[in-house]
Amino acid sequence: MKKLGNVRVENMLSSRGNVTPNQFIITTKDGRYFQSYETVIAFISNKGEVTMNTVFDHSNTTGKFRNSFLGDSGVAETRKKVASGEYKTANLN
Repeated sequence: MKKLGNVRVENMLSSRGNVTPNQFIITTKDGRYFQSYETVIAFISNKGEVTMNTVFDHSNTTGKFRNSFLGDSGVAETRKKVASGEYKTANLN
């Protein structure tokens, strides 16, 4: 884990508890971001509001960690929440 001022960056853990090299949670004063490689996928504000990057359906590995970050069961649930407006979308990159 690295801390840069008020920003904390930590690797996500696999289901076995191992550090994953390219999946990150970035914590700021406004909330938490999920980043896969160089792409920000999602943001959860401190108020619990979720914003998805306009493109959020990536590889199976990224999807697995996206689901873990959001607490969703799969991409179908994420798509449903985007379609219903429960999750907002924006260009996060």
